[in-house]
Amino acid sequence: MQPTALHFRSVRVAVGSAVDEGDTALTLAIVRSQRGNGSEIDASYLASRPRPRGFEWRTCVNTVTLERGTLKARLADKERQRFFVAFLTGKLIGVMVAMYAMISLGPWIVGTLAHAASLPKADEMQDQLTNTVNGLNTAWTLIAAFLVFFMQAGFMMLEAGFARTREVVNILQECIVDTCLCALLFWAFGFAFMFGVGNKWIGHEYFFLNGAPAAYGSTGVAFMAFFLFQFAFADTCSTITSGAMVGRTGFVGDLLYSFVVSGFIYPIIGHWIWGPGGWLATLNDGARIFRDFAGSTVVHTVGGMVALAGAIVLGPRLGRKFKRDGGGLPPGHDLTIAAIGGVILWFGWYGFNPGSTLSAMDATGIGRVATNTTLAAAAGGLAAMALIYPRIKKWDMGITINGFLGGLVAITAPCYWVNAFGAICIGLIGGIVVVYGIDLIEHFRIDDPIGAVAVHGMAGIWGTWSVGLFATGQYGVTGLFWGKEEGLKQLWIQVWGNGVVAIVAFVSGFVLFKAVGLTKTLRVSEEGEREGIDIHEHGSPAYHPEAAYMGKGL
Repeated sequence: MQPTALHFRSVRVAVGSAVDEGDTALTLAIVRSQRGNGSEIDASYLASRPRPRGFEWRTCVNTVTLERGTLKARLADKERQRFFVAFLTGKLIGVMVAMYAMISLGPWIVGTLAHAASLPKADEMQDQLTNTVNGLNTAWTLIAAFLVFFMQAGFMMLEAGFARTREVVNILQECIVDTCLCALLFWAFGFAFMFGVGNKWIGHEYFFLNGAPAAYGSTGVAFMAFFLFQFAFADTCSTITSGAMVGRTGFVGDLLYSFVVSGFIYPIIGHWIWGPGGWLATLNDGARIFRDFAGSTVVHTVGGMVALAGAIVLGPRLGRKFKRDGGGLPPGHDLTIAAIGGVILWFGWYGFNPGSTLSAMDATGIGRVATNTTLAAAAGGLAAMALIYPRIKKWDMGITINGFLGGLVAITAPCYWVNAFGAICIGLIGGIVVVYGIDLIEHFRIDDPIGAVAVHGMAGIWGTWSVGLFATGQYGVTGLFWGKEEGLKQLWIQVWGNGVVAIVAFVSGFVLFKAVGLTKTLRVSEEGEREGIDIHEHGSPAYHPEAAYMGKGL
């Protein structure tokens, strides 16, 4: 049997030889099949063979031709488009990583080598530790860090309960992996960006926690304990972001945007307010500076605004009908676990707010903050439940949960500077803000299954403003209701500073999600969404109801 010939452009080569197209060398092997008296090329085998990019196989009995497709056809090729976007994204990420490595690793290596010979002895280090670290402050901060970290369990249960059954595994997996990712990113450079000494916009010290002192600043808290506490805050912000995008976000897309939120957006904005020399921390008019005690702006406004951008870019879930179109927000599949998750979050807030004192010695302040946190949550839950009752004539569990969470978010910024009555007012208004915030999001046809934008974004904005209204002046900050002239200036600083942060967070998030969308990984396919994101992305449902009726096993 004579070997089948192959035409490549105008060059005729024998089957089995190499065809060089640019830098690509292919070995062609054609399988022939006997059909009657003649022989033909096995087209199914041929289709599986590699070919230079941009070329297609053309067969005719015993001849194979490798032809270049038209430019228009190649540009319209969806597979080629996906490859190009992924290739370009990989290049950009590679360039960013290389630049970061040159900027951060270079000084770190040089500094390590320069100081290696002058490291103190073990006994000298112990003396330094006992002279600078306050054991009680460190223990208190660690306990608070553990409480804040445990809030992840609350977020997982809350979001899973408010979601549909086919979205539960995806929610749990995203929360777990986001936590793992955030821990490494915050260790590598997030903490340095946020709390390292630098300029007004970003820090550039303590990359990989290199050069960390025994204690952070003048707090008396061991540096590593402070790092752990702040990591838990960063993780919270990242988790808030995912809540508004439940049910249609691809897992790879979640990893990509979480990388940027945890590693860049949150720590850089956080540096402005909590970092040494941040521009909002030093912006002042007399003794007045922007105030955010535990994160209504830094954590919740940032997370809520990024979540809003994500929900807008993603669009609603398939089949989602909004109230103005005759539909409404679909009910959660399990309010039992949602309620438990909400209470876990409330419990974790006793680390979030009181822990932000960073001092076990401030017993009065810790007690005041914990009490204000409790009262605000209670007022928010009752206000939301009462406000929704006339509409539906039911005592709605879901809105009650989101109401007390809104009260908690609102009190987070002013909790140290207000009295008990002020805390009740702030929490009550926070619950009302959540109800009308959910209505507003629904009106604009934005699909937020968990209510993250209203609970964290809008209640966070209100809580930040409330510092300029309810701060009593007894603890260093005076609001409008307690000092007209000073309070008005403080209110203006709060509104202006929070507005800048909200806009920057939203715009950054919008650009981020548009960029991730170009990689075709941000949203699952329509087929995958119909199948269920748990099965499509993770290969397993959260529940196996058939097992309960088998008569065996469960």
